[in-house]
Amino acid sequence: MKTVLITGCSSGYGLETARRFRAEGWTVLATMRTPRSDLDLGDGPADRLRVLALDVTKPASIEACLAEAGPIDVLVNNAGVGLLSAFEATPMATVRDVFETNTFGVMALTQAVLPSFRARGSGVVVNVTSSATLAPMPLVAVYTASKTAIEGFTGSLAFELAAFGIRVKLVEPGYCPSTRFAENGGPRMAGLIPEAYAPFAEQTFAGYGQVSTVTREVDVADAVWRAAQDTSEQLRFPAGADAVALAAGTV
Repeated sequence: MKTVLITGCSSGYGLETARRFRAEGWTVLATMRTPRSDLDLGDGPADRLRVLALDVTKPASIEACLAEAGPIDVLVNNAGVGLLSAFEATPMATVRDVFETNTFGVMALTQAVLPSFRARGSGVVVNVTSSATLAPMPLVAVYTASKTAIEGFTGSLAFELAAFGIRVKLVEPGYCPSTRFAENGGPRMAGLIPEAYAPFAEQTFAGYGQVSTVTREVDVADAVWRAAQDTSEQLRFPAGADAVALAAGTV
């Protein structure tokens, strides 16, 4: 019986990943900032599912969550925030806000889990980033920077922890319209595409609407599952046909 702790399970990739691990018979610790009882977390024994409160930007929340969670075998760092903006118009406070969740939150939670993994001589960390790290995309400079930092962090950490029996992996989702990336950015995006950038932004958004090959939440859940099981030295797991094509250099 194995246990996985997944961040950001209130929707999107995290929710689908929780369903996948539960279907595979694992004990699932589904975390989110505000626990909800109305989520469909799939089928499985009730005693193998727990919904826990976790805000990865708050050290006290991390400590309390891990104390309640107990021993885990796999950590999936999925929680993240989106941002569509013209960098010129993006306040540095907003930049820091994005990094707090997408970068520093991942690092903080991973650091908190590692002592128990190292003491046991096993454990897996799966960090979910984005295909924005595979090819330049407009109006996501801050978001891409926050995810690219985790790419470098993960690659280095994989070498650092291999001697302790700990595996570290990356999952790189493609463009997934159903996650409502822009909507999830919330109030932080208001006014961040000024008039001078409006024509370019309209053209960019229209292009996104014409994309035919996209990623689904289940693609990401499958990639996370494969990464968690993988015992080879493979680091990166593109998720979705578009991400796979980018990773292969065919797009």
